[in-house]
Parts: sequence; C-alpha cells; structure tokens
Amino acid sequence: MKKLINDVANVVKEQLEGMALAHPELTVRYKPTFLCRADAPIKGKVALVSGGGSGHEPMHGGFVGQGMLDGACPGEVFTSPTPDQMVACAKAVDGGAGVLFLVKNYTGDVMNFEMAAELVAADGIKVQNILIDDDVAVKDSLWTAGRRGVGTTVLAEKIVGAAAEAGYDLDRCADLCRKVNQYGRSFGVALTSCTVPAAGKPTFDLGETEVEMGIGIHGEPGTHRSPIAPVDVLARYAAEQIIDDPAYTRTVREWDGAGWADKVLTDEPFARGDQVIAFVNSMGGTPVAELYAVYRTLAAVCEEKGLTIVRNLIGPYITSLDMQGFSITLLKVDPEILKFWDAPVKTPGLVR
Repeated sequence: MKKLINDVANVVKEQLEGMALAHPELTVRYKPTFLCRADAPIKGKVALVSGGGSGHEPMHGGFVGQGMLDGACPGEVFTSPTPDQMVACAKAVDGGAGVLFLVKNYTGDVMNFEMAAELVAADGIKVQNILIDDDVAVKDSLWTAGRRGVGTTVLAEKIVGAAAEAGYDLDRCADLCRKVNQYGRSFGVALTSCTVPAAGKPTFDLGETEVEMGIGIHGEPGTHRSPIAPVDVLARYAAEQIIDDPAYTRTVREWDGAGWADKVLTDEPFARGDQVIAFVNSMGGTPVAELYAVYRTLAAVCEEKGLTIVRNLIGPYITSLDMQGFSITLLKVDPEILKFWDAPVKTPGLVR
C-alpha cells in the first residue's frame, strides 16, 4: 500500500486539519467531529446537514458552503458517523428554521441519522430527514437494505442547498429533496478495487482482465464481473441500466417533525422527451480525460433513447478512495430543479 499518510489511526483527523487550514470559510470541530460553514448559524435559513464515512471526498465536507451544505459529519474511512456528531452539527448550524438531514441509504447511516433526528427534535429543533437511494444496480442483497445512495446525493445537496439559500422552508426543502431522489438514478463500474488505509490491501480481488459492474462506493461487490471492454461498451451498459430501469416502488421511513411516518414512493422510469442532468463521476483513480470518453458514449445513448442532456457535471465528486472506475447519474429535471442547479455555489469541492 502506498498512501500519503502518517499514522493510520490519525488519517481522517489530519486530513480535516489540512482542510481547515486551506479553507478558512469552514469551521472544523472535534470531539465530536463535524464541519460547518464559518458563518453558521444563518438566522432564518433552513440548515442542510449530511455525512457518511470518509474516503468519498469531496463529498461531504467539500460541499459545505454557500449554496450547498451547512454542515457535514465525517466518520472514519467507510464508517458511518455517530449520532453525537450529527446532533452537535445540527445544533451548531440551526438558525431557527430547522435542519434537513440528507441520508444515504446505508444501514449505519440510516440508523444513526434516525437516532440523531429524535435527539435533535427532543431539544426543540425542527428536523426532517430524507433518504437518498438511487443505485439501480441493486434492490436488496446481503450488502444492502434497498438501493444504495450514490451519485444523486451530490446533485441533491446542490439543488436543495440552493433552495434553502433562496428561502425555502423546511417542508419545501424536504419535498424538493424527495423529488430529486425520485428523479435520479445511478450505476457504477470498477476497474480496480480500493485500498482502505486500516486494511492495507485491496478490498476485493479483481483480475487484470476483469471489471466489476454495479459496484458500491465502499468497495461492495457489484452485480457481476465481465471481461474488460472498450469504454463505449462499458459506458453504454451503465447508461442503459439507468435509462431502462423500470418503475421502482418502496416504503421509506421519514421523520416528519413529530414522529416517524412510512411513505410509499415510486420512481417513474425515464421517458422520451425528458430533459436530464448528466453526471459522470470518477471513483477516485480515473483521469478526467477518460470520463469525457464515458460522457461521449452517454450522450449518444441519451440521444438514441430520446433524452436531452441540458446540464452536465464531470469529475471526481463522490469517490471511493483510489478506485479506478466511473459512475453515471442521470437526473430528470423540471423548471424548479433546473433553476436551483443553475444557482451560485461556493464550496471547496464545487464553485460556480
């Protein structure tokens, strides 16, 4: 293993210390650990908080700032943050309009954010939590409890963050986040495994002539392995898995401010005539130049399927340490979503 680290036990802490030095517009606090905007709390503004295991940078800490998140809770590498981090972060960023938790659908994240929502509400802070579950590669498996939360998370943080900046109240922010999740779908491909510093070796073995299709962002196995193929073949397969995905109905558990409620949600399939945001993401070890080759194929497939790409995002925004590979996310847009996608944003990981 070759990593730019000192002591494995201090990897996350030292990286956060460097981030704080590089970005004085952020405040990093420890015991418990979280990041927030230096100007937080902002009176009268809904505060957005997300989090998850480290190793996916710039998500989530790199998206704290104007037009995106107010706070983020980093766990250890690929390990959920704890409820006390989430509670402390929520209290630090609440400006009186409430806090929205954006939660990726992984068992640890879901459980801990649910506990945090109850504790925050008990302290008199208005709170809601919305689940992101956009990975079409899985519905249920030994590794998941429903579809995993992946690329749509980044798009939701940007769009809902802009809405909060524009003055949306907590209910409207929650509704918009729910809609973005229902409109977004993702699929990932790995050319190599990733190496977690504490393990010191690749998470899984992948032959020199193999690729893993449908991987998760923590090195979870995909749907199957296939021989290495030209980028046109790999990108077309991923795009078609997303575009041809049928309606997906599931029951989600959401905190509505007063208690838990089950909601039945259905993600409708893409249809000819839809306008979309196309997000081609590096898993951490893939050069941006290769992502443009993926985008080239994605654009062709979208045209064949009758989808119009109206905006795009290309680069390493939700990574898996040093994994070589890519993910594709397509998000159907309407005027509301497009308006907030185009709104200004200023964070370490995304500026426009």
